Amino acid sequence: MQNNPEATSIVTSLTYDPRPHAELLVAYCLNVQPLERILIAGGVAGLPLVREVARAVLRAGGRPAVRLDYPGQDDDVAALAADGVLDVLHPAELADMDSMDSTLRILTPEAGQADAVDARRRARLTAARSPLAAARARKKWSLTLYPTAHAAAQAGMTEADFGAFVMRAMFLDRPDPVAAWGEVRELQARLIERLSRADTVRIEAHGTDLTLRVGGRTWANSDGKRNMPSGEVFTGPVEDSANGFMTFDVPAEYAGVMVRGARLEFRDGLVVDARADEGESTLLAALNTDPGARRLGELGIGSNSSIQTPTGNILFDEKIGGTVHLALGRSYPETGGVNASAIHWDLITDLRQGGRISLDGEPWQENGQFL
Repeated sequence: MQNNPEATSIVTSLTYDPRPHAELLVAYCLNVQPLERILIAGGVAGLPLVREVARAVLRAGGRPAVRLDYPGQDDDVAALAADGVLDVLHPAELADMDSMDSTLRILTPEAGQADAVDARRRARLTAARSPLAAARARKKWSLTLYPTAHAAAQAGMTEADFGAFVMRAMFLDRPDPVAAWGEVRELQARLIERLSRADTVRIEAHGTDLTLRVGGRTWANSDGKRNMPSGEVFTGPVEDSANGFMTFDVPAEYAGVMVRGARLEFRDGLVVDARADEGESTLLAALNTDPGARRLGELGIGSNSSIQTPTGNILFDEKIGGTVHLALGRSYPETGGVNASAIHWDLITDLRQGGRISLDGEPWQENGQFL
């Protein structure tokens, strides 16, 4: 089975363009309706996309509410805020979120001062903001990325190449991107048909042998509406079922720090040992955020063959066709998961070189290919 439908690019030299990106977000991802209030949040570096999204919302009859952050703003809050500010969410912030009909977060990766900020203070800030995250999750929401120079450098690409990569990942090089996402939805529905009949999932790879249970849980078909780009199926594993160990060989960023070579050992669903080649203090601080941070909130399987190279950004990397990811912390209620936490952090393992996923003892994916 192919990991994704193939299509030929309609252009030979692809350039990032924020207008079709914005139109896809407003019409397809958020399906903005007249008079809806839409939160558009992102960094100042993403202003070209923020502007085009706001204009598209206005054309759809909606009310754009723009919130811009300066580079390193969260670093400053974590480093400098008084305890009463760091640990307590102001009621006005929650009231503002409650007034929105839907939200769009635009990631605008920039170099910050992450290494200079105590990971424990970052964890406290994340915990304080958990009611805000919960309120946002109750709305229509979507997440996307504006291709900054920092993101391009992190991915090891030129700005032009990274911009083209972002366009292809969203199928904006296709004649009809919405139709292309419909094909993804159909492919993933076939994967879910088999996954929904499974109880035990076993993941094997170098440094990895983990089993967990998914019986009775619901698999979600991530077809680009909540994440743009997307291309994954996911569920909330039974909270006390994970046993074994898993090595995450795709670097993953958390609170501005890149964590490499993370290895987690699970016993009856709980992380009982954790280490990392790089960023271990950040990994441990994340796990100590709250009790739920040491349990799994998600098992996801990437299926987007237009994304093949890790970029250092989770929005893209967890969708790579032939990868699997586990999220520490908060479950998505629609999957049947009940784990509660202030964090939801995805960690990725590449299965394309010798990895395997088995369902109830039957091989289902080998070397990143569905059987």
